[in-house]
Amino acid sequence: MSKHAGIPLTYSEEVLEALRAGDPVVALESNVITHGLPYPDNAATAAKVEAAVRAGGAVPATIGIDAGRLVVGMSGTDIERFATASGVPKVSSRDMPVVLARGGMGATTVASSLIAAELAGIPFFTSAGIGGVHRGAQTTMDVSSDLIQFTRSKVAVVCAGAKSILDLGLTMEYLETQCVPLISYRSDDFPAFYCASSGIRSPHRLDDERTIARVVENHWAAGNDSSVLITTPPREEDAVDRGEAEEAIAEALAAAERDGVRGNAITKYLMRAVDKATGGRTSEANMAVLVSTAEVGGRLAAAHAHHLRESGHVPEGNRSV
Repeated sequence: MSKHAGIPLTYSEEVLEALRAGDPVVALESNVITHGLPYPDNAATAAKVEAAVRAGGAVPATIGIDAGRLVVGMSGTDIERFATASGVPKVSSRDMPVVLARGGMGATTVASSLIAAELAGIPFFTSAGIGGVHRGAQTTMDVSSDLIQFTRSKVAVVCAGAKSILDLGLTMEYLETQCVPLISYRSDDFPAFYCASSGIRSPHRLDDERTIARVVENHWAAGNDSSVLITTPPREEDAVDRGEAEEAIAEALAAAERDGVRGNAITKYLMRAVDKATGGRTSEANMAVLVSTAEVGGRLAAAHAHHLRESGHVPEGNRSV
């Protein structure tokens, strides 16, 4: 066990050794295990995501909260326990201090995983889709804590863009206003989770992994303590047609308004409604994107670690652990 800023961290032996050696590690959220698919599909998907990170050349570190500590690199036993447990709370950044103090289990979201990754000395994190500005936010003020956390956590985030149920135009505006660098890897457009394109042009396209590593280091060398957002679209065979998705979302939004669904419940409601409208295709695409994004995250983390070695920035491994 290691302590950083008063927060107890428990590393798996593999993750700890990799960090000390300066080898690439990719942080992963645990919310997809507890609040995604039913058992045993959730545990199987978590294993596939970790295997994809390894295929990319990095060590996976699934983050969880257990007994008042952050677990950095959940074991197979840990994942099985989280996958079968009931009532494990979804823990965002604002909830983390409370759940840690109470000493129970907690599943990390994108925002809370970023805090844990930075505390643990892990510079890369990957997730299928990030949160963003919700449709109608002009009146509801519903903005995901993910976006706020990007401005506070010094972690590179690899994702397939933001969920298509969000207002992606406003999401892009927010990222620009908050000076969060946005790079699209081997794509011209900002992807929309399981849609290859949101229809919005990305500010920067980069195809070279070493160049992306330099971008990440340049951002932090300039004195920024914020994230770098790197998007990668779903594979062509996994993607859902944008027109089909938008039609399903419009119907789901109308149904949510009719049923009075608002606040924290809206995302889950819309995702389920869209999946039903597309005959389950978005759910299948969701799982595929989790895996493909994790593999790209592993590759980019490996390129970043190689860049640090070449530049002499990590001659003695990661000194934060």
